[in-house]
Amino acid sequence: MHAALNAPAKRLRVFVESGGCSGFQYGMSFDESKPDDAVMESEGVPLLVDPASLAYLDGSAIDFDDGLHGKGFEIKNPNAQSTCGCGKSFA
Repeated sequence: MHAALNAPAKRLRVFVESGGCSGFQYGMSFDESKPDDAVMESEGVPLLVDPASLAYLDGSAIDFDDGLHGKGFEIKNPNAQSTCGCGKSFA
């Protein structure tokens, strides 16, 4: 139990990778900060974004839809030319 106290803090990583039905897809995971990461905070939540993903995510907003038909996390990306129906893939 004491080892967990000394473990590096993991933060929410938001990234873009090839794949999905539109060419690129969003991903999220918990990860440790890397030296070239952009570290930011949104509404008290620390976020990590790698430099390649940051270029695709610049100006984006992350929202959590927990309504009756909510899909969970949604990324609203003004740079996306098109998106898929599931909201996890874009071109």
